[in-house]
Amino acid sequence: KKATRLPIVLFPGSPSQISKHADGLLYLSLISGRNPELLIGQHVLSAAAVRQSGLEILPTGYMLIDGGAPTTVSYISNTAPLPADKSEIALCTALAGEMLGLKLIYMDAGSGAKRPIAETMIKEVAAAIEIPLIVGGGIKDPEKAYRNARAGADLIVVGNAIEDDPALVKEMAAAIHAVSIAT
Repeated sequence: KKATRLPIVLFPGSPSQISKHADGLLYLSLISGRNPELLIGQHVLSAAAVRQSGLEILPTGYMLIDGGAPTTVSYISNTAPLPADKSEIALCTALAGEMLGLKLIYMDAGSGAKRPIAETMIKEVAAAIEIPLIVGGGIKDPEKAYRNARAGADLIVVGNAIEDDPALVKEMAAAIHAVSIAT
């Protein structure tokens, strides 16, 4: 918070990761899974504390997409990811989330994904929904970030690649911002 004037938005893995020092919170519902604890159960348990936190709450439909390797998310959530080659399932899942009133859709191949989400799936989902689309997982270079943004991702999430090489932050940002120049 001291290092930037940009808003700090949390992407929590559990209610214990909520901090009042952030600006906003992706309030995630795992809409691609069938685990009721992550569809609504954890939300019920955390609702009072989240409300008291003063954070801006961003209701987010979280969709785990198969990235070619088991991920922490699939293990912890005890859910199977959506098939990477079934865009129609991802599209209908995202539409259902939007119709339920969620304000963002987050498609994620998961931390450490071997394969990032295909641009074709991103393009089809982005064209079908009217709310912002976040895409993450397996994005290792600025070119992939650029292609995802060009396919329709409104926000790109990069974790492991930047942890391994912090200098990539500026390159990734430049690549994503180049999309608006190119279009």
